Amino acid sequence: MSARSISTVTIVGGGIVAWSAAAAIRRQLPAIRVTVVVLPVPRDALADRLGCTLPSIVDFHHDLGLADADTVVRAGSGFRLGTRFEGWSSGRNHYVHAYGEYGRTLAATSFHQHWLRANTLKEAAPFDEYSLAASIAAAERFLPSEDKAASRLASYAYGLHIDPQNYREMMRAFAMHLGAEERGGVVADVRMREDGFIDAICLGDGIELSANLFVDASGPQAQIRSRLDKDSDDWSRFFPADRLIVANDPQTSEPSTLDHAKALDGGWTWQATSPVRTSCGLVYSSAHLDDGKAEGLVDGGENIKLQPGRLRNPWVRNCVAIGDAAVTMEPLEWTNLHLAHSAIDRLVAMMPDTDCNATELWDYNRQTNAEIDRARDFVLLHYAVSDRPEPFWKDSASRPLPGSLEHSLLQWRERGRLPFYEEETFTRDSWAAVLIGQGALPRRIDPLLSGISEKESQRSMEQLRGAIQSAVAQAPPLGTYLRNLSIQGAR
Repeated sequence: MSARSISTVTIVGGGIVAWSAAAAIRRQLPAIRVTVVVLPVPRDALADRLGCTLPSIVDFHHDLGLADADTVVRAGSGFRLGTRFEGWSSGRNHYVHAYGEYGRTLAATSFHQHWLRANTLKEAAPFDEYSLAASIAAAERFLPSEDKAASRLASYAYGLHIDPQNYREMMRAFAMHLGAEERGGVVADVRMREDGFIDAICLGDGIELSANLFVDASGPQAQIRSRLDKDSDDWSRFFPADRLIVANDPQTSEPSTLDHAKALDGGWTWQATSPVRTSCGLVYSSAHLDDGKAEGLVDGGENIKLQPGRLRNPWVRNCVAIGDAAVTMEPLEWTNLHLAHSAIDRLVAMMPDTDCNATELWDYNRQTNAEIDRARDFVLLHYAVSDRPEPFWKDSASRPLPGSLEHSLLQWRERGRLPFYEEETFTRDSWAAVLIGQGALPRRIDPLLSGISEKESQRSMEQLRGAIQSAVAQAPPLGTYLRNLSIQGAR
């Protein structure tokens, strides 16, 4: 290791994000000494507390060398194939946003364009029925995405529904197995160097911890990163909801690969069931729904104030904020832990020397913010295209949009085109699933469709739909798959 290389990292935070960072750094950069200063998890640290996750968590595990038997069986997690949205637009009962492909590209034209044309001719089945993941989930069955029969049909992916406490303990044990060290205490002060770098953090018991790099995973208060600056972008002008109620109960029904997001007059509720618990909650606007009435909709829940936004520069000098210390996002579409894991991956891949060169940090911040902003756009999309008549939803749809989302919607509403942006969390299939699911259809059909006849397009669509139905029939029930995985994990 070079004398200029980072050799010591101190991570502040006691939740999933902190221990995930410790495990990733120790696994990928084992020469670095990692110390975790364990703090209580704040009630508003959503990345540490919410259980539903995106498919990227599986890739994060694979990079660490963790298998499903570790993360599902031992930590009591369940599989997630997507979200069923109920009542998000007038006159439409529900739709599913599932992970992976919807249909297949035909004649170099995106599948959703063929569906849009067939829909105008009233010859299209619901868009969900052309998704293998959505169809498997609707049948309460499961196949791993690497299953050969399924992979020939369409690509799809799955996330997890984790139990945050079990998962945190698993990740802590794994990080310490890899050599991470643990230190309890409270952060009493941060000692700065003359050049603006952090020299050490001072704990309440008088101990001082020095490091080349400090990682702030302490939640929205960003206990150490906030000592450098508090420059942030406030998103409250975009987001209608400012309150969140979270509740968890022991498992009350069979686990499901779909969570449910149901629109209400003043916000929306969710429910998700894993093998060990049921999580539920309410996201709402205090301007449109009284707090007392809201709390009556979720038994035993904690009421949390939402302040959506992100730091303008999550990494400054030798301190980088990750998780809720860097960005606060409501739980719609479950981007919270994904953005934390993505930041950890980027931190490991772009680890600088001890001088924390400004050019390198600028690129980290550019990439991280680009990803955060597009995840924000995707969440806002659900509100922007809803046509529900209640005041909350009218307020939501009438709010100003970020320029990037406005551009995407203009392209879609004209010809059903979806522009490319760097650092996208959600695929174009995901964007199409939400737009079509909520009835936001384009004015015209893309002229590229002239390369394939309506009859040929329709035949290909029906063949694919039939093949999906056949694959679903052969997939094992979810309960059977989980039992078999438990047997494998016990060996």
